[in-house]
Amino acid sequence: MTQESKLKMWTPQEVQARRETEPNLLLLDVRTEGEWNQHHIPGATLLPMQVITARLNELDPQRETIVLCEHGVRSQRVAQFLVEQAGFENVGNMLGGMSAWEGPVEGG
Repeated sequence: MTQESKLKMWTPQEVQARRETEPNLLLLDVRTEGEWNQHHIPGATLLPMQVITARLNELDPQRETIVLCEHGVRSQRVAQFLVEQAGFENVGNMLGGMSAWEGPVEGG
């Protein structure tokens, strides 16, 4: 299995269903604090993209993690970093990001 194939792509609908069935799932929001304050998924964890490398020790490489941002571009870069350079194995990216999310939100 190549490292690229380890990265899963999830639709927002799949993420919503997954969070209902997997209580240990980490939704890692890599947007800015300002974006987070406007709206975010309840129970998600904010860790802005700019601080991921400095705060990598706060993440569990064994825990299932789905990375998200506003449109899915930054989150894909972070997810690829986690898989390719940080050795994480159970990482996904939420396609379309918060702009495609139709589930519950907090903030704003």
